[in-house]
Amino acid sequence: MLELRDVSKIVSGETHISNVSLRLEAGSLNVLLGPTLAGKTTLMRLMAGLDQPTSGTVHMDDADVTGVPVRKRSVAMVYQQFINYPAMSVYENIASPLRVAGVDKATLDRKVRQAADLLRLTPYLERLPLELSGGQQQRTALARAMVKDARLVLLDEPLANLDYKLREELRAELPRIFAESGAIFVYATTEPSEALLLGGKTATLSEGRVTQFGTTIEVFRNPADLLTAQTFSDPPLNTIEVRKDKNRFMLDGSDGLPVPVRLAGLADGVYTLGFQPHHLSFKGREADAVSVDARVTVTEITGSESFVHLDYAGNQWVMLEEGVHRLNVDETLRVFIDTRHLLVFDEAGRSVVADRAEAA
Repeated sequence: MLELRDVSKIVSGETHISNVSLRLEAGSLNVLLGPTLAGKTTLMRLMAGLDQPTSGTVHMDDADVTGVPVRKRSVAMVYQQFINYPAMSVYENIASPLRVAGVDKATLDRKVRQAADLLRLTPYLERLPLELSGGQQQRTALARAMVKDARLVLLDEPLANLDYKLREELRAELPRIFAESGAIFVYATTEPSEALLLGGKTATLSEGRVTQFGTTIEVFRNPADLLTAQTFSDPPLNTIEVRKDKNRFMLDGSDGLPVPVRLAGLADGVYTLGFQPHHLSFKGREADAVSVDARVTVTEITGSESFVHLDYAGNQWVMLEEGVHRLNVDETLRVFIDTRHLLVFDEAGRSVVADRAEAA
C-alpha cells in the first residue's frame, strides 16, 4: 500500500501540489488524469522519492518513506520519452536492472523471457533499440520496468508519443499486464478516454489539487464538482448557467428549458447544467430529452464521427454524432439533450444531484 498524507510541494513560492491525500492499494491500477501542468508528474516524483514534499508524508506499507531516496525504494518508472540503452540488445536492456540487482543467470533469463513474451518482444530480443519501431521501443522500456518486480510502477504518459494504432494496441494490453502483477501501478494521462479504457481508479487533478478519487467509471459518471466533470470530458463538457424557476430553467435571451421530471424537486435558484457531447444528439425520446434550436458554427468530420460545434444563446457546445454530417455554418439545428445524464452544479460548483446517472 502507498499512502500520501496531506502532501504539498512548493517551489520558489509557487504551489505545485496542494494537500494531496491518496491511498493506493497493492495490486491496483490508479490513473492520474488532468491537463498539462496539473501536477501529475510532480506527484509521481513525490511518490517515487525523486523529490521530497514541502509538507506532508509518504508511506509504503505503513512505513514512513518520506526521506528515503528513490534508489532505496522498490520503484520502477517509465516516461513519455522512452529511454533505452542504444548499444544494448533488447534482451540486455530488459535484463539491466536484474544484473544490477545481482540476480542469478537462470532467474534473469526466465524473467527477461517472461516479460518479453508478455509484451510480444520475443522475436526482437537480439535487436538493438534503433532497429525497432517506436511501439517496440516503448514496450522494451515497459518490460525493463516490469522485470524489476517493483512494488510501485509509475507510468508517466507512456503512450503519448506513439501513433494511434500503437497507442490503441498498448492501451488494450496494459490492463492485462497490470492484472498479472501485484504491484501498485500509477498511470498519468491527459486523455479521459484513456482513463476510461484502463479502468481501475482515477484521481482527477487540477492545478496541483486532487479534485476527486474513486473507481474510474464512478468519477466519470458522478463527478463531485464542475471542475472534475470538466477534467473528465474531451471534447469539453457542455455547460449552461440557468436559474430554476418552478418548472423551467431560465436563461438570459431565451425562453429557457423545461425542467426534467427527475429534477422537479430541485430548489429554485441558480445552477450550472452540464452534459457530455455524446449526450447531445439529432434524435431524442420525448420522455428523457429536451429539444433546443441551436446555430451551427463549424463541423469537424473525423471519418466515422462528426463533431458539430453549436451556439445556443451565447453558449458554445459540441455535439458528437456517429457518421458523416455535412452542415452549413449558421444553419439552425434542432438538437436534443439527454436529460438522464444531465449534471447539475450549484453556484459554488458542487454537484447537487445524487442520482445523476444511468449508464454513460
